[in-house]
Amino acid sequence: MLDSLPDAARVWLFLLDRTLDAPEADALRRSVAAWLPSWTSHQRPVQAEAAVLAGRALAVGAVISEADLNAGVSGCGIDTMERAVASALDAHGLALASPLAVTFRDADGDWQSLPRPAFRRLTKSGEAGPETVVLDVTATTLGDLRAHGAERPAGETWAARAFALA
Repeated sequence: MLDSLPDAARVWLFLLDRTLDAPEADALRRSVAAWLPSWTSHQRPVQAEAAVLAGRALAVGAVISEADLNAGVSGCGIDTMERAVASALDAHGLALASPLAVTFRDADGDWQSLPRPAFRRLTKSGEAGPETVVLDVTATTLGDLRAHGAERPAGETWAARAFALA
């Protein structure tokens, strides 16, 4: 995953509103990857890669130089990348999931996305718990993403605190 970048590279994870099949995921990745060589931050080229994770999240990793690693891309550069991602999503008829949704694997292993109050009801009823796999898009470095992955038991993520999953 994003093999040309070091662990300290910055990563942005965009949660998609639906699950992509393999051809759709590859088409989205290729669209974003086609834009990446033009990405600059304060006239410095950004070394970057894109990947689709679990058919449900777009990952964009970036670094300016080995000296700048995690601090090199400016706010304006990030805004430019976010506009390019939005354009690619639009071109493929895709959208971002609500930032207040919880995306998790159901009993059949399929991705579901629910508003937080609905997911809370599942935790209270016992239909979801600490072992429920969620898509965690909180990693900010590639090393963190590589070490922990994006698909994780809810009890090991932000959801443990948000939904009292002990």
